[in-house]
Amino acid sequence: MNSRIYKEICQIVPRLSPSVDGVGDYALNLAHQLRSDFDINTNFVVCDPAWVGDKQLKGFQVDQVGSRSKKSLLAHVSDINPGSPILLHYVGYGYAKRGCPTWLVNGLKAWRHQRQQAHLVTMFHETSAFGPIWTSAFWLSATQRYLVKRLVRLSDRILTNKRSYAELLQSYAPERFVTIPTLPVFSNVGEPQNPSSLFEKTRRLVIFGGRSQRSKVYKDSLEQLRHICRYLDIQQIFDIGPVLDPLPADVDNVPITVAGCLPIEEVSTILSDSIAGFFSYHPAFLGKSTIFAAYCAHRVIPISATMSDVSEEGLQPGKHYALPEQYNTEKRDMALMQAIADRAYAWYQVHSLSAQAKAYYTLLSDLEVT
Repeated sequence: MNSRIYKEICQIVPRLSPSVDGVGDYALNLAHQLRSDFDINTNFVVCDPAWVGDKQLKGFQVDQVGSRSKKSLLAHVSDINPGSPILLHYVGYGYAKRGCPTWLVNGLKAWRHQRQQAHLVTMFHETSAFGPIWTSAFWLSATQRYLVKRLVRLSDRILTNKRSYAELLQSYAPERFVTIPTLPVFSNVGEPQNPSSLFEKTRRLVIFGGRSQRSKVYKDSLEQLRHICRYLDIQQIFDIGPVLDPLPADVDNVPITVAGCLPIEEVSTILSDSIAGFFSYHPAFLGKSTIFAAYCAHRVIPISATMSDVSEEGLQPGKHYALPEQYNTEKRDMALMQAIADRAYAWYQVHSLSAQAKAYYTLLSDLEVT
């Protein structure tokens, strides 16, 4: 058996731009980096029949299923170069309303039967949902796990973004996968080179993300936000994302600038000249948060609204992100804050976009050709 350097791959995604889709953004950024660093081209298959977008996106060919069915998927993946591997970005709810995309798994199984020399690599952005007994997530979690198990067994290589997911996936096929790479997500809004220290930045705090996460900040975490604004002597808050209504005009007399949805370059410019980024996201899932990744990549102080002693993905509270209630507003320690920003920035570099592109390249190169 030999290894091969592939020059073309097919990436399967739920949606791409202009739809707001974190998995699609991840795949598109990865495609850019693979092309830039390793001359590997990507053809995309979008699995949302309602998606409206260009068939050529930033130099990449985009095909779209006509329906969420085994037949439609098979028609598209059968047209790709016979030697090209498929990279599937899996998140159950991205491919089916209830998180159970049986059609997708059946289509890939049929493709594997047709193309026995081809390879499937699956990035598990999610595994299965869970929830209270009155939710569909509770009743469908067994089906979701069953589909994930099938995908694990269909795949030649698998990887994920969370260590606990990797342990679960490995338990589904221990004879096939001894180790599973874990790659926390990268920033979708750029990675500035040599970002400035806090002492060179504006005393601005950024609240960035989708509606639900930012709403939680203003609804549940105002006291923590007030506390950290006093501690850091924040002069301005920038709220970036879909406009929220209502939104306070200020927090403890610190004015809020409603920026709305901005182009990536503008978000990066604002973060590059801010000292802190605030988030309301459970610390156990920070490795999956593109917002946290953006804060780390721009060397700002990541500030968690949630008190925690959880240490996940190598992230430690008080070392890689700040917890507001731990700090005395009368004894500001900017050297400590700089150390937190620096540790977060260093943690990020191990799985930055270029580092992840290299990891995918290595994984693709390791696929065996019989």
